Amino acid sequence: MNSGRLIVLTGPSGVGKGTLLQALLQAHPELYLSISATTRTPREGEVEGVNYYFFDRPQFEAAIQNGDLLEWAEFAGNYYGTPIQPVRDRVAAGGLMILEIELLGARQVAKIFPEALRIFILPPSMKVLEERLRSRAQDSEEAILKRLAVARSEIAAADEFDLQIINDDLDTALAEIESAIFG
Repeated sequence: MNSGRLIVLTGPSGVGKGTLLQALLQAHPELYLSISATTRTPREGEVEGVNYYFFDRPQFEAAIQNGDLLEWAEFAGNYYGTPIQPVRDRVAAGGLMILEIELLGARQVAKIFPEALRIFILPPSMKVLEERLRSRAQDSEEAILKRLAVARSEIAAADEFDLQIINDDLDTALAEIESAIFG
């Protein structure tokens, strides 16, 4: 492998990004998953530098001011973001670094890393996406409706990405991602 690359994976909630990412990482140990920073409290079993980098608010705000984050957002009262140096280091060393982030973060990344391969995962249809969200049985009706509304606006931005992949069949979608990265 002679040149490093940043790969950005995004798409609406419930589309199967996490499942695809785990299959991709399992099949390709040469891929490195970027570790995010957050101001939220660690959950039981989470390890600093493995699951997240845990910052306090002043540390995170200093990272924002200093330009130390590739992308960041505030969600549910906590900051989340991607420290830029590990990404730059891995790509400069010839590694393949992958980020699984939401649309706004992906747009921020495109400004700093325009050469990144940006992949948008789409559902086969809104009906299928709704069925997937409901089958997880994690959210209230109100939360599901909100996720679907957000999904519609995110899907409208899919053409901003280098590649759009419909996750109708996991193996087919995975093969398309592999082809884009390694092909």
